[in-house]
Amino acid sequence: MELASYSDYAVRLVNTEEPARGKDALTSVEAVRELFGASPMARRATDADVTRFRSVRTRLRAVFTAADSGDQTQAVDLLNSLLLDFPVSPQVSGHDFLDEEGRPRWHMHLADHPSNATSGYAAIAAMGLAFHLTEYGVDRLGLCQAAPCRNAYLDTSTNRSRRYCSDRCATRANVAAYRARKRLETERSDSTGRTAENAHTSSPSADLGPRGRGR
Repeated sequence: MELASYSDYAVRLVNTEEPARGKDALTSVEAVRELFGASPMARRATDADVTRFRSVRTRLRAVFTAADSGDQTQAVDLLNSLLLDFPVSPQVSGHDFLDEEGRPRWHMHLADHPSNATSGYAAIAAMGLAFHLTEYGVDRLGLCQAAPCRNAYLDTSTNRSRRYCSDRCATRANVAAYRARKRLETERSDSTGRTAENAHTSSPSADLGPRGRGR
């Protein structure tokens, strides 16, 4: 597994909350375990990890917020703080990956030695995000621009053009922008029509009184 792929751990955790909508999916130990996927670490999660996970989530969102606002130094400082608090030990591994001759395909793996499930998850998420940041750039970390959604995303586009967390949000934003343009066009058209009508009404040629008809 490429180390940068571990950054998905960070995105998954951050996106369990939608602050603008007042929604939070991280309310139980079951929700915590779902974040681990098939990892055996999920079995170590307890009720106490719910609060700890929320704390890590806040810190990870701060990294994305700083990156999204263009403050690269702040984003890196916040991420470094997480790396110090939740360290890992990189190891060479060959499990689950075999070549055509049945030999292991050696790759780097993040081996953690956590005291609890939160420490394990946070260590992998922070390290994965660090590898992604250094490989692709701080500006590849963003928050969805389709209000009120502010989900985190990792921009892997070739031209650094991603602005939304999903196709759904991109479509919703495009539709909203189109409707806004149409409303503006309608308002301008109505305003132009009223101006023309007022000009016509106040024009001397529109005066039908005796003086206006001449002799």
